[in-house]
Amino acid sequence: MVRMTATGRGRTIGRVLLGGFLVFAGTSHLTFARQEFQAQVPEWFPVNDDATVLGSGVVEIALGSALIAARKRRGLVGWLAAAFFVAIFPGNISQYVTHTDGFGLDTDTKRGVRLLFQPLLVLWALWSTGAWAQYRKRREQ
Repeated sequence: MVRMTATGRGRTIGRVLLGGFLVFAGTSHLTFARQEFQAQVPEWFPVNDDATVLGSGVVEIALGSALIAARKRRGLVGWLAAAFFVAIFPGNISQYVTHTDGFGLDTDTKRGVRLLFQPLLVLWALWSTGAWAQYRKRREQ
């Protein structure tokens, strides 16, 4: 049986996949999907839609790159990525509540299913970097 440790093959693959996903998503914020993302910024958010999309794109690229490249600070990167996924969750809720279409999410059912996946991204970030395991280990000491 293969032991899935923070440096194990499964976690490494998961971390690199999540990092690649974030780099791609961030790049799409800055280029071909910029307007689509602008439509998803909640009306109540106090920052200009374009600035929000550009800023979140840069953050996604940075987090994704860090997930792929980090060696000594993987746990910290995991917590930062998890916090980012939590921070953008209100925008996803707003998209559902305001019935805003975007990225093929053109029904309440599709938007609702997307909401269910956001906690999985948080867990993915914490698991693939070993952040949660490090936290539990420190609590036991």
